[in-house]
Amino acid sequence: MNVRFLAEADIEFREAARYYEDKAPGLGSPVDDELRKFVLRRFPYNLIYAVAGDEVVITAVAHHKRRPFYWGRRGRR
Repeated sequence: MNVRFLAEADIEFREAARYYEDKAPGLGSPVDDELRKFVLRRFPYNLIYAVAGDEVVITAVAHHKRRPFYWGRRGRR
């Protein structure tokens, strides 16, 4: 299943990531050259994702305190 944002929602998402990155480095920020991290507000999880062409590929739904960076060896599909 592809995750797709409407153009307006994509702009809002990117603006929110930039805003939070300015306020607290590491929020909505790049993890490496391909992956980005989105910190969920109400839950102790990060969404690790990449944008590949016309889809968002979520690589991991990672708990803040369990096995840090366990997803680092996953391929970028």
